[in-house]
Amino acid sequence: MALVHETIQSSVGAEGFWSYYPYGTTVSIIITVLAMVLGYLYGPYWKVRRVPGPPTIPLVGHLPLMAKYGPDVFSVLAKQYGPIFRFHMGRQPLIIVADAELCKEVGIKKFKDIPNRSIPSPIAASPLHQKGLFFTRDARWSTMRNTILSVYQPSHLASLVPTMQNYIESATENLHSSKQDIVFSNLSLKLATDVIGQAAFGVNFGLTKPQSINESIRTVDKQGSQDDEVSDFINQHIYSTTQLKMDLSGSVSIILGLLVPILQEPFRQILKRIPGTMDWKVERTNKKLSGRLDEIVSNRMKDKNRGSKDFLSQILSARESENVAKNVFTPDYISAVTYEHLLAGSATTSFTLSSIVYLVAGHPEVEKKLVAEIDGFGPHDQVPTAYDLQHKFPYLDQVIKEAMRFYIVSPLVARETSKEVEIGGYLLPKGTWVWLAVGVLAKDPKNFPNPDKFIPERFDPNCEEEKQRHPYALIPFGIGPRACVGRKFSLQEIKLSLIHLYRKYTFQHSSTMENPLELEYGIVLNFKHGVKLTVTKRT
Repeated sequence: MALVHETIQSSVGAEGFWSYYPYGTTVSIIITVLAMVLGYLYGPYWKVRRVPGPPTIPLVGHLPLMAKYGPDVFSVLAKQYGPIFRFHMGRQPLIIVADAELCKEVGIKKFKDIPNRSIPSPIAASPLHQKGLFFTRDARWSTMRNTILSVYQPSHLASLVPTMQNYIESATENLHSSKQDIVFSNLSLKLATDVIGQAAFGVNFGLTKPQSINESIRTVDKQGSQDDEVSDFINQHIYSTTQLKMDLSGSVSIILGLLVPILQEPFRQILKRIPGTMDWKVERTNKKLSGRLDEIVSNRMKDKNRGSKDFLSQILSARESENVAKNVFTPDYISAVTYEHLLAGSATTSFTLSSIVYLVAGHPEVEKKLVAEIDGFGPHDQVPTAYDLQHKFPYLDQVIKEAMRFYIVSPLVARETSKEVEIGGYLLPKGTWVWLAVGVLAKDPKNFPNPDKFIPERFDPNCEEEKQRHPYALIPFGIGPRACVGRKFSLQEIKLSLIHLYRKYTFQHSSTMENPLELEYGIVLNFKHGVKLTVTKRT
């Protein structure tokens, strides 16, 4: 060491000697910082580098490909790289699984190694959405799920048929009275929100009042303070949901979460305090939503005569009976999981119902066959029972399945490894995000010949195509223990709605609607400009 000092001193002179070390220290710091930055940015890539995928762009990863191809990007990449490949959402690599058998492996066979959902940056920016069943993890999730499943017993679903039917009739009472085309996606969102509002909260939002059918939810008629509160609540719900973008059109903190996740929360804390920013708007909206939900939960907890007609009441009753640990269903988690039901039961059901009517409207032969089956069930004032809905409308089942295949509302199913695990011949480390590309499966010609054609008959149980298809080729509700707990609820509502609608009306595409439909890519798919239809009353 002394020799080094003497060498440096003789080289730079006594005067320059003391300025040498600060320079060296600065260089060392810069090198260290650069190494840390590169390690942070490329560390996730390095762990899964053996999995094939397209070349990545620093920071943005493969987001430009998403901007170019939209939701079809994973189908494009699957054709090029095979059934398992890398896709970088900014810094974060996703292992995309686009094969039915591999999806079964991830979702069922190796569920104990891949039990949780990964939390993308839009959800990381929204604490309200994180505490629902969807993103809760490990033991808390298991306890919550088992409790919630008990709510969806067949007897309870059957008891909801009259309530659903009442809202459906109210929503469609004057559907033909307007001489203008309707935005059917607005109508379906109002209907789905009212139904799940009653089923989840025991609250009547009143959106399906006949006089407001052709109005946008954003301009709900204001008829006193109670209606104002309902309108505000629904507007906040819609804004909160539609801001959960999976591309570079979200808030600044969400974009940073995609590009440099470590900066997301610090910037969100700063930006949410600056009026006018999207983070500020989202924070205000989520605070109002949380406050309203907490108020509903608090009032219901005080009501000792609440009964068990809705989801919230049943969860509270289970908590009070000590069948469920109170530290699992704390008030904030009860609010979140109840709100999650509103989100899942409105946005996804509305999208599916709108896509079915849109597709049937473009295929008169399907509409004719569907109407014949519905008419053949019985008099138009005969409301189907839950049993009837499951067993007496086989073609309706085929139409729904094909529409859900054609426009799959959640084209990606998120998972995260809890330990090192092998999938498709690749060893994935703990913490790897594994996403099932169910949207790619639904358009795979191996299982669905002519995938871009709307053919409900492909789901006929006697059809050879149906018999040969992989059982997990279509999984719109997810797969395994993490599959959607509200599947039967949603299908019951959709079937009742379609039966009632086609008993009274037929539909054609509006001349003002774009073709093909433009979609928005968020946590769930949505129609960018809505589904516009011409309504004809049946005689």
